[in-house]
Amino acid sequence: MPLIPAFHEIRFPTSIAFGSSGGPERRTEVVALGSGGERRNARWAESRRRYDAGYGVRSLADLHAVIAFFEERRGKLFGFRWRDRADDGSAPLGTVPTATDQKLGIGDGMTTVFALKKIYGQLHAPYARPIAKPVEGSVSVAIDGTATEDFAVDLASGLVTLATAPTEGAIVTAGFRFDVPVRFDTDQLVINLAAFEAGEIPSIPIVEIKP
Repeated sequence: MPLIPAFHEIRFPTSIAFGSSGGPERRTEVVALGSGGERRNARWAESRRRYDAGYGVRSLADLHAVIAFFEERRGKLFGFRWRDRADDGSAPLGTVPTATDQKLGIGDGMTTVFALKKIYGQLHAPYARPIAKPVEGSVSVAIDGTATEDFAVDLASGLVTLATAPTEGAIVTAGFRFDVPVRFDTDQLVINLAAFEAGEIPSIPIVEIKP
């Protein structure tokens, strides 16, 4: 049985996260050929998010909040939730999620459990991103376009369990908001109190946790 990393179901202070920088990262191997051409190979099947929360620390209150949060997580030891303001919902940025936003699967008359996911792209090489940390109360589900309330969602894994298996060929969709499972990517906070009234932590690296 694989080891399950320790995780705290708590969100990093949102007001500080809003001032952060970061986004998706991929690992691609590029091999230069003698002819001048190249071959590219994806080393990772899925992208991984990285952030720097240091940009969001703008006051002593923010500084104290980060120190307390960091200490309670024991540095890198415990994971936590992170709200990525640039990408935190099943619908396009700035719009409200609906039950038909994302296709989770097709019914076979037996399956009742479907994993939340978000599709990026359409025609060339769509990427299905697993969503493991939906926000409580934000998930809606539809079967063949008709909303249903007969489901339960695991907020720790992103698995949706329907009360009744959808009929064969029925399309199961969902709408939701979500957090990113992350951890600190450092065991040390370097604090600068040169400007005492504000204080700053130049860099607070945070990295997405992958299963």
